[in-house]
Amino acid sequence: MTYRGYIKNGSVVLDEPVDLPEGAEVTVDLTPTEPAVPLAELLKDVIGKATGLPPDGSAQKRHYLYGHPKS
Repeated sequence: MTYRGYIKNGSVVLDEPVDLPEGAEVTVDLTPTEPAVPLAELLKDVIGKATGLPPDGSAQKRHYLYGHPKS
């Protein structure tokens, strides 16, 4: 079953009264209330800063990372 609620003073408060047995094991899944920040926004300070990389690094990543022959 799924019950909805919120956190108040560090405790879970359910929206509807529920009669659960004492000691019942529960799982709490958090639902984000704020929109996620785009990855590009998080990395904006480092995007485009790398230097000295091979020009075919993306296409030949297996060669540069693992030593495979260039394809």
